[in-house]
Amino acid sequence: MTHTRVWLITGASRGLGRAFAEAALASGDRVVAAARNVEPLEELAEKYPGHLVPLSLDVADRRGVFDGVERAAAAFGRLDVVVNNAGGMLYGMVEEATEEQIRAHMDVNFFGAVWVAQAVLPHLRAQGGGRLLQVTSMGSGGGMATVGFYGAGKAALDSLSEALAMEVEGFGVKVTNVQMGGYNTGLFTAGTTTTEPLPRYQPLRTEMEAMWGDAVGPEPETAAPVIMKLAALPDPPRRLIVGSQSFDHVLEMGQARSDLYRSWEHLSRIAPG
Repeated sequence: MTHTRVWLITGASRGLGRAFAEAALASGDRVVAAARNVEPLEELAEKYPGHLVPLSLDVADRRGVFDGVERAAAAFGRLDVVVNNAGGMLYGMVEEATEEQIRAHMDVNFFGAVWVAQAVLPHLRAQGGGRLLQVTSMGSGGGMATVGFYGAGKAALDSLSEALAMEVEGFGVKVTNVQMGGYNTGLFTAGTTTTEPLPRYQPLRTEMEAMWGDAVGPEPETAAPVIMKLAALPDPPRRLIVGSQSFDHVLEMGQARSDLYRSWEHLSRIAPG
């Protein structure tokens, strides 16, 4: 009998999470699909009876996450691949964002992923292994105007996940930062909270909006084969960029940062530390 894996995917009702869930189901695996609103998952549950369990879950609610993970683990008796995908966008300048907006954003994009990781690790450790895929961003290595809080949350998750990978590898648990490129996920529409614009930033806002343009990225399902291959690797990488163009952009950004450091090396080396 072929072994089928059990996936837990957060933010599974749309975008990348939905695409990953559909790919896993199409391969014969079973999926616990978590989302705040599970109604969009009903059709998928009917298409794959006995293989998909919708799970109503708000990742910002730590107690709710721990309770939800217990239900997820009980649904099929184990968890093999956990995809921390739930997230949103806070769009606007740093000065414009309210405390409520900032905290709500980080509660989902950073703390929500932490709560899920903490809740699933006892299960993965007890069964001798598993995969934890942390969906971050190709832009998490640096900040950019108007999307600074999104980058900050993903950068924090990136850094924490590298530490986590070191901590749990001895238990057979493999952690990978999945640095996603720009896909047509609805992040900038349904998943976006917008700040109240300050007039002084309008010139820069207009410049950034022109830079973003109207073009949408590839459809989420085009990224799913990468995730399926990644989940099957016996020794997966701790970081993986998803997207050909994004791969080039990340290398360019890394080179630009290296060049900047080198240009000021003379100042850095004055200090002995």
